[in-house]
Amino acid sequence: MHTVAIDPPGIQWLRVSPKYVTVRLVEWAIRNVITIGLFSLPLLFVELGWWKWPPLWLAVAVPTAFLLLALWRLVLIPRQVRAIGYAERDDDLLIRRGIFFQRTMVVPYGRMQFVDVTVGPVERLLGLCTLKLHTASAGTNAHLPGLPAVEGARLREQLSARGEARLAGL
Repeated sequence: MHTVAIDPPGIQWLRVSPKYVTVRLVEWAIRNVITIGLFSLPLLFVELGWWKWPPLWLAVAVPTAFLLLALWRLVLIPRQVRAIGYAERDDDLLIRRGIFFQRTMVVPYGRMQFVDVTVGPVERLLGLCTLKLHTASAGTNAHLPGLPAVEGARLREQLSARGEARLAGL
């Protein structure tokens, strides 16, 4: 379903690399193993008899709830990655994301202060990068994760050049 406010007419969205799903899955696994492990400690301590509280049902219910929530997030990861998109227009860059709560961010080239490309260890292994756009507004959280490294470098150079051209024209 397309919404005019989120998907302006005539925009051809470019998607991030499908390899970004792997990056998100690794992040998901690390985060959830630690979280579920920590919330399972009371169950372990109750079973070993070291603790009398919480009751066994609660010591089981809490890590189970986190596990179910983690599995729900796991199911959503591929769809979330497919929802990320960007489009270059003459005067601005559009960034789109979200499944349930969709968001389109418009970043005017003339407002960009600098463009940052970061690469984490898993991204580096897969040949991906994250492009971050910094503007004068501290509230701007414009970033494009999961770009192929070549596309990230191209966008960095192109956006920087367009930003300088727009700034010079002020």
